[in-house]
Amino acid sequence: MASTGYWTFLAFAALLILVPGADTAVVLRNTLAGGRGRGLGCALGVATSNAVQGTAAAAGLGALVRQVEPLFQAIRWAGICYLIFLAVQALRSAVRGQYPPLDGGGPATGAAAWAGWRQGFLSNITNPKVLVFYLAVLPQFLSPGAGLPVLVGYALSHAVLGVVYSVGLVLLLDRARRALSRRAVRRSLDGVTGVALLGFGARLATERA
Repeated sequence: MASTGYWTFLAFAALLILVPGADTAVVLRNTLAGGRGRGLGCALGVATSNAVQGTAAAAGLGALVRQVEPLFQAIRWAGICYLIFLAVQALRSAVRGQYPPLDGGGPATGAAAWAGWRQGFLSNITNPKVLVFYLAVLPQFLSPGAGLPVLVGYALSHAVLGVVYSVGLVLLLDRARRALSRRAVRRSLDGVTGVALLGFGARLATERA
């Protein structure tokens, strides 16, 4: 694992994680809506999905899904529909402009944390780009004949990097949450998030996998 290829992979993965995407938008919205606990739940949901998809790709299941075109397309369109659903929620919230009082930034209830985890997991697990990353990009950093433990190690390293970044983002947003949760600011953020999610869904729908 302590090879040039591994560190090069980590640097490449970190750059990809820093590029804002659908996962970032979902984590942002959950943190603003439910505070630190729900945001952390969402971040863990994204990381869980990354770990599942990475392990599945390493075990060969990802390649099977990719080869079965109807199944791959079903996952792809489920992801598109889910992104649109989240976008509509955000845009509707922006139009209504009705927000409950802040909960003080304390830990979320189990239900709120679970809701965050579920949204993070579903937004990531239905994104075929994640599976394609593990199937097409990750092997380019491996030496010939790398075994299953090495593949899983690379995949889980990517998931760990992702959760570290997402947790840092949640903690930063939580500190600024009172200012960001002012009605005018919140409506603007919901509007921008909704448009961004619609854009990610549209791009996913128009790109050839």
